[in-house]
Amino acid sequence: MPKPDIPRKTIYRLSLYQRCLQQLKTNGTATVSSEALAKAAGVKPSQLRKDLTLFGNFGTRGLGYSVEGLSNELTEVLGTAKLQPVILIGVGNLGSALLRYGGFNKEGFEITASFDAEPTPRPHAVVPLFSMEELPEYIRKNGVKMAILTVPAHAAQGVVNAIIPCGIQAILNFAPTLIDVPEGVWVNNVDLAVELENLSYFIR
Repeated sequence: MPKPDIPRKTIYRLSLYQRCLQQLKTNGTATVSSEALAKAAGVKPSQLRKDLTLFGNFGTRGLGYSVEGLSNELTEVLGTAKLQPVILIGVGNLGSALLRYGGFNKEGFEITASFDAEPTPRPHAVVPLFSMEELPEYIRKNGVKMAILTVPAHAAQGVVNAIIPCGIQAILNFAPTLIDVPEGVWVNNVDLAVELENLSYFIR
């Protein structure tokens, strides 16, 4: 069944709402009003209600939202009800740091394998490391649809061209370059230098 045509900014805000709900659960909060949840997420209450209405009726007038119930609903909407397999391509300094990060699993994602042009064995590594030649077969065999890209800029487009025909539908791109993908493939670019440059504006 095709997914409804929802703006990407709306999906992004759902993730923000989910983070806020998870914090509320940690604090032992059972219910939350739209005003309080919107404030925590940094949006207007009307925007929050509009976003949630696209996916169903979750709140009760006068009582607000069940924190546990709404969080569970957003988990289903965002597709993280079960661990989503992810591969990481490019095991340099940044890639290695991401492999050591322990927060992906609790958010519904599992890096199941890593790939590098020079796969040097790493002591005590939890995630298996493979050569780039093994990449296409691994994607097809394991039905992986999401990849994290931490390769040098000059290599990024070539890697993307190789993995998309194998079934990759979403890419988190840390390579400091824009990549071209066909329609139906989604890319989120994370350029750390651009983010720092943006922050620099506010501290002049």
